[in-house]
Amino acid sequence: MSKDMYRSANGKTVDMGALRLKNEKTRAVGNMKVNSRGDIIDDKNQVIQTRNKQVDKKYQQQTQPSAPKGRK
Repeated sequence: MSKDMYRSANGKTVDMGALRLKNEKTRAVGNMKVNSRGDIIDDKNQVIQTRNKQVDKKYQQQTQPSAPKGRK
C-alpha cells in the first residue's frame, strides 16, 4: 500500500499509487509519443527508449570533460 490515498468527492477512497502502477505502460495523452512512465514509444506502443536510458544519456552529455582550451 502506498501513502497516496485520497478521498473522492463521493467519499470513496482512491489509491493513487496503485492507479499509477496499473497504468504505467499506457500511452500518455498528447503528442509526445511517451507512456505514463516517460518511455519513448512508437505507434504500436512498443518501447523504443526507456526513461532511465534517456536520463543516463543526458547525464553523460553533461558530465563529459571538455577539452582544455589552448592559450594564445
